[in-house]
Amino acid sequence: MIDLRGRVALVTGGSRGIGRACVERLAEAGADVVINYLTSREAAQELARAVERRGRRALTVKADVSEPEDVAAMLEHLGERFGRLDILVSNVAGGGFRSLLEASPRHFEATMNTNVRALLSLTQAAYPLLKQSSGLAKVIAMSSHGSHRALPAYGLLGASKAALESLVRHLALELGPQGINFNVVLAGLVPTDSTQHLPEADKFFAANQARLLVRERELTPADVANTVLYLASPLSDLIQGQVIVVDGGATLHG
Repeated sequence: MIDLRGRVALVTGGSRGIGRACVERLAEAGADVVINYLTSREAAQELARAVERRGRRALTVKADVSEPEDVAAMLEHLGERFGRLDILVSNVAGGGFRSLLEASPRHFEATMNTNVRALLSLTQAAYPLLKQSSGLAKVIAMSSHGSHRALPAYGLLGASKAALESLVRHLALELGPQGINFNVVLAGLVPTDSTQHLPEADKFFAANQARLLVRERELTPADVANTVLYLASPLSDLIQGQVIVVDGGATLHG
């Protein structure tokens, strides 16, 4: 059993979907959790109460992770409350689904700021706390198959995820020797509020389910969170700068 008692985790976009599942898994393993949100205040507070019922400490923080000033203020508040940070899950993603010909400079900047710059801002602001972690600190970013495959209406998102994975490798190179592990969880098609807005979502979900190479299962946010939990634990201490795919084997078909 993974035991994270005494550890503090921050999950961005932690009130819904995969982020919420990550908060639940980390708290179940004993971690105190900071739940970042932007608009879902009630959902974040309800989740925090559920964490506290497990006997863990919880803090909700509203912050736009695409804005470095918000990130810095959030980490300052976290440091004042807990005095440490051991696990950082960079989960927030955005950008919308559109063709590249319809993408404006504003769309490009917003997507890159939310999906790529946010991780850099989080790492820079969290660094003083992460490097003081007992054992190894863990930074985990979320990616998707769009980082290496061309998908309809996914050009900006895919480009940002490719950049994110590269950023993780370079952060591992620079900061790994200082006691911080950086890795990526690449999730397959998971039903969330965001993916329900994919063009022809029903068609994509049906096709994806047919391609899974696991018996009588469908991919859920909890499945992704299980891998995040593993990477947050000492079991993954020798995994550094890697992308772990959680998709039930769907993309093995080519």
